[in-house]
Amino acid sequence: MINNYEIASSNSVLFLTHTSPSMKKSFIVAFIMCSHLIGKAQTNEELALKDIYKSALTNAKCYPWLDHLSNKIGSRLSGSTGAEKAVLYTKLQLETLGLDKVYLQEVMVPKWVRGEKEIAYLLVGKQKITFPICALGGSVATPKKGVQGGIIEVQSLEELNNLGIDKVKGKIVFFNRPMNPEFVETFKAYGSCVDQRSSGAREAGKMGALGVIVRSMNLRLDDLPHTGATNYGDITSEQRIPAAAISTNGAELLSKMLKEKSNSSFFFKQSCETFDDVLSYNVIGEIKGSEHPERIMVVGGHLDSWDLGDGSHDDGAGCVQSMEVLNIFKSIGYKPKNTLRVVLFMNEENGVRGGKEYELQSSKNNENHIFALESDSGGFSPRGFSVEADEANFNRISSWATLFEPYLIHKFVKGHSGVDIGPLKSKHIVKVGLQPDSQRYFDYHHAANDTFDAVNKRELELGAAAMASLIYLVDQNGFVK
Repeated sequence: MINNYEIASSNSVLFLTHTSPSMKKSFIVAFIMCSHLIGKAQTNEELALKDIYKSALTNAKCYPWLDHLSNKIGSRLSGSTGAEKAVLYTKLQLETLGLDKVYLQEVMVPKWVRGEKEIAYLLVGKQKITFPICALGGSVATPKKGVQGGIIEVQSLEELNNLGIDKVKGKIVFFNRPMNPEFVETFKAYGSCVDQRSSGAREAGKMGALGVIVRSMNLRLDDLPHTGATNYGDITSEQRIPAAAISTNGAELLSKMLKEKSNSSFFFKQSCETFDDVLSYNVIGEIKGSEHPERIMVVGGHLDSWDLGDGSHDDGAGCVQSMEVLNIFKSIGYKPKNTLRVVLFMNEENGVRGGKEYELQSSKNNENHIFALESDSGGFSPRGFSVEADEANFNRISSWATLFEPYLIHKFVKGHSGVDIGPLKSKHIVKVGLQPDSQRYFDYHHAANDTFDAVNKRELELGAAAMASLIYLVDQNGFVK
């Protein structure tokens, strides 16, 4: 329809150049026709988005796909049986869509196993007060009988370093800096304190600490510890100490008890283990471009999840939404001009191996990626997009804001797009992240309650529709080079 409009409007413009008095009546008629065609071009985009949303809200497969991933397969930590099953299941579902190509891309991933349920308690004289904890991903185990010692509370890595080795050595370090509730942008609150989880064990280990307990990254007060990756960097194996997360309620109580009972000691036990890397896969499906098959648009999420829940929000939702984009285009009969590729990345949570391998293979094949869209912020109501692009292309995307207004999409900001599409380095690529409402996201993030029942069907479908709409507009209009 857009191509027809361009030809018709070009003819009308040529016709309008005949401005002699004898052609006055024809000029008026042609002007009316041109105005009508311009209006039709705008309406065509509006109608296309309407078709996309109708398909997503009445004929979507993303919710039953997520139901199977969550309830029939469950957690999908890299290297696990769940991850293997998820690869096979999503590949099969993509094959049912009648795509031009569906295939697996090999990637070696880490294999970390949690082991037995963790135990933790504070000893105050003969009194034993238990706390809900979970090992941080990638952590080493405690000794078989656990680890026990005096515990010191700090608010930051800087405070830890200021204490000095003499006060830290032989102690358990308790990092208790909460997410800042003053930040309306919850990912900003998360970013402001996640360093204690990712780097706390490394820094405390270098100072001779026995172990690390980290407050969960969660704005809500509850009894659920939230896991996440910890990174030892290049410290020696002797310096690597066990690290665990404690629930927010547990952190509040522990902090209170430490202030009241200075003669207490802390005990925790975990039996996690790291094995040799294992073979896994990125799952890829594509629709070949009808005009520019050499130009690639990517949409994706990460197929792996942490092991406490079933990873419905993080990131089962993003995976099925990305698959749904291709299903929507198939359903409405839209054939993209550029090649559209869905990529379900493996191992975002504890290594980003899938994203890195995808970029490596893309570089080897000299592929030209013009656009990448990632969904990895939960399956809540979509609010907009964060864009990594130069000013001209950011403005191009922002200019489509009025088309999204009927669907309550209002946020077009410059910012981080996604971890898995981050490694892509094509010369003119524009990267975008779907931005759902994030106020409840960290209630579930990396915790045991990240389960299928926490995802709303309609919100999930609206996210898929927003993603498909943006990809349609990119495919039709392109970018400024």
